[in-house]
Amino acid sequence: MTSPVRSSPLALTVLSLLHQEPLHPYGIQRLIRQWGKDQVVNVGQRAGLYRTIERLRAAGLIAVRHTERDQQYPERTVYEITAPGRAVTREWLERMLAEPRQEFPEFPAALSYVLMLAPAEAREILEKRLERVAETGAALDTALAAGAADGLPRVSVLELEYLRAVTTAEERWLRSVVADLADGTLDWPAGPAAAPAPVAPEG
Repeated sequence: MTSPVRSSPLALTVLSLLHQEPLHPYGIQRLIRQWGKDQVVNVGQRAGLYRTIERLRAAGLIAVRHTERDQQYPERTVYEITAPGRAVTREWLERMLAEPRQEFPEFPAALSYVLMLAPAEAREILEKRLERVAETGAALDTALAAGAADGLPRVSVLELEYLRAVTTAEERWLRSVVADLADGTLDWPAGPAAAPAPVAPEG
């Protein structure tokens, strides 16, 4: 089937959690963090979660089950997944697993203009990134070790394994670039080399 709403990691996560049981938005956000899915899904802004939930509801992929009223908490709307929502979840999951997607992260975009810097400047900046990437790798190691200690099956932390592999590869690459900048073996044109020359308009 063709989904009436665009897929996203957060939308897939909401649908997947509602596969398990009906939840209110706070419960969804809590489970995302409790299960460590905030490593792969951005839930820093609750407004983004509410917008995603509204898009899914408007598309008929989820529906309001009931509203909880408790004197200790504000009124909470509980959502459940619909039959079309279950079908779309499977469709999205299969496609996201099978098809690599060009996501245009900002780091490669910035690298394409690194010649705007002097070699020493580029080295200093990339060394800062290297430190942060190494810290991220250490944090992932800690999370993986905690999962193993808790007896979690490997399939439950495959996304952390993937992130660790990607982080390891970036750390190795950054170290090689920083080393080449340090010993001068990375070719660097002399003089200003800001950006590619603009393309002249046709006609």
